[in-house]
Amino acid sequence: MANRRAEKMEETRARLMAAARAAFAEKGYAAASMDDLTAAVGLTRGALYHHFGDKRGLLMAVVTEMDAEMAARAHAIGQQCGSLWDALLAEGAAYIDMARDPEVQRIVLLDGPAVLGDPSQWPSQNSCLQTTTQALRTLMADGIVRPLDPEAAARLINGAALNAALWVAASSTPDAVLPKAQEAFRALACGLLA
Repeated sequence: MANRRAEKMEETRARLMAAARAAFAEKGYAAASMDDLTAAVGLTRGALYHHFGDKRGLLMAVVTEMDAEMAARAHAIGQQCGSLWDALLAEGAAYIDMARDPEVQRIVLLDGPAVLGDPSQWPSQNSCLQTTTQALRTLMADGIVRPLDPEAAARLINGAALNAALWVAASSTPDAVLPKAQEAFRALACGLLA
C-alpha cells in the first residue's frame, strides 16, 4: 500500500514536471499558466502546490532536471576524449553549445536566472562544481595544471562556461557567437596549464 502511494506521488510529480517543461519551453515562465498546465495533465493546483510549493518551485525542479541532463550530455562528450584535460575542455565547450537548444536556452539560461537568481548558487550547480574541482585536483597532482586552489579554479572555469552559454543564449545570432565563445573559453582555461 505504501509503495503504491509512493509510486502514485512520483507519477504525479513526473506528469507535472513534463507539463511544466513543455509549457515553460513553449510560452516562457511568465506566460505559462498553472491552471492550464495542471488541467492539461488532469490534476489540480493543489497537486502542484503539494509537490513544488509554487510555480517558482516547479521551475527550480525543471531546471534541476535539465541541468542534470546537460551535465550528463557534457560528460558523455568528455568521455570520448583521450585525456582528462581534453575532457574538461570538451565538457565546457559542449555546455556552451547546448545554449543553442531552444528548450535549454529559454528555461535554463533565460528564465532560470531571471526567476531563480544567480545560476552559480543553484543546488544543481554544486555537482558540476564538485566534478570540476576533482578533475582539477587530479590534473594538478599530475602536473598538468598549475598548483592553485582547486575550488577557485573550478569556479572560474565553470563560471566562464556558464557566462559563455548565457551570452550565446541571449544573442540574436547564437550560431555566430558560439565559436567565439568556445574559443575564448578554451583560451581562458588553457591559462591554467603548468
